[in-house]
Amino acid sequence: MIVRVSLLTAAAGCAIGADAATPSGQIEGGAPQQAAAQPPAFNPFQGMERNGLIPKAKLPDDVNEPERWRYIPEGRIKPGNVLQRFMVTSFASPIVYYEEAVGAGGGLSLTDIDFRERRRREFLGLFAAHSTLGQEQYSLVWQRWLAHRELPTGGVIEEERTWLRGVVGYNRTLTRRFFGFGPDSRKSDETSYTDESAYAEALYQASLPKPGDDTVLTLGLLGQHHNLAAGRVPNRPNAQTVYPGVISAADGNDSLWATVGLRYDTRDSQHNAYRGWATGVTMQVAPLQDNHRAGAVGEWRTSLVIPVPGLFHSGGTPDEENPPTDVIAVGGFLQWTMGDVPFFALPSLGGPYTLRGYLADRFTDRAAWHASAEYRFWVIPRGFSITDSIRVERLGLAPFYDIGTVAPDVPGLADARAHHSYGIGLRATLERTALFRCDFGWSKDQFAVNVAYGLSF
Repeated sequence: MIVRVSLLTAAAGCAIGADAATPSGQIEGGAPQQAAAQPPAFNPFQGMERNGLIPKAKLPDDVNEPERWRYIPEGRIKPGNVLQRFMVTSFASPIVYYEEAVGAGGGLSLTDIDFRERRRREFLGLFAAHSTLGQEQYSLVWQRWLAHRELPTGGVIEEERTWLRGVVGYNRTLTRRFFGFGPDSRKSDETSYTDESAYAEALYQASLPKPGDDTVLTLGLLGQHHNLAAGRVPNRPNAQTVYPGVISAADGNDSLWATVGLRYDTRDSQHNAYRGWATGVTMQVAPLQDNHRAGAVGEWRTSLVIPVPGLFHSGGTPDEENPPTDVIAVGGFLQWTMGDVPFFALPSLGGPYTLRGYLADRFTDRAAWHASAEYRFWVIPRGFSITDSIRVERLGLAPFYDIGTVAPDVPGLADARAHHSYGIGLRATLERTALFRCDFGWSKDQFAVNVAYGLSF
């Protein structure tokens, strides 16, 4: 049995009040002393209405592709330190869980979407967790949006496509699963292993030639180290025993990966699109691995989003920023492998992003294809407020269907048996770029629950 609980902390520091104004007085031999000017009080509704509606802001005439810039009203940029901004732009979530294989565990997730008080230009996230049996996870994520502008009327705008990101982390996962290779692996083939990894990654993404344009370039470098050991899943054999050659070849893997991606993207948002399509190719190349091996994984990915009439709402107003919009979304990818890469870097299906009714890495091989369709509709289009500063923007549902398979090579995908999963997801947004989901998926193997940040495609 697995029990996982994650509750948002309710503790926050009190705002530091302004010093009392110094009474006017007479300085000897000089003019009367004036009271110090006090900054205006923060207004959580500046630039927005009390029901959550945000009127569109007038953007400068030189802004390219204005529908791809996100407007953040002044009322969502609370000044102050991390505690003073708690639950507006800084968040803390304790993590408590229990699983037989890893024991009882706990940790803390800290996020600050206005790190260093740069007017919502920088993000910092810290995650740390440890269990009684030695499972560990630590990571630090920093991101800076490079296309960010102040508006003379208040608030800021930022373009989602152009940013710089850095990630470092260490994980010791006791329950990684491996079912063997190919599309015909069975549920009873499950084995487990422990994966201890350390990694550092830098990513850069930009629209070309100007922020907001259709062509998007992605560049990245990832260095990582993996140590593999016996798994801890009860009543399942160890992968080291069943697949000794596969595990030994990947144990102690040191590698440097370079990422190069180029896509054509007409969508109005990278995080939660309401219209448009995208298609592009990404290559992840490992020119440096231990034992002088080299390899690469390529991907061609495409998606289409079509707005449809609202099921529980009228679709908002034409002069509204981010109106509630129901959509039908379809997407898919083709992946292939060149050269030599460790088995955990091969294309795989299952988990929170593919075949959501299966365990993660349920199907693995050197090539894969996958397609998904979702009907995303908003049930509570205006959300609800917790306090004047804390608000859930909207809540919705998304029935989905996934299909895909794996094979030793791309030609073999044509004859490989396809696998299916279906289900329904819960959606909640704090704002358009902050979407949380919980997907309930069914497959012929099992029922699975996946909780994640952001959409699956």
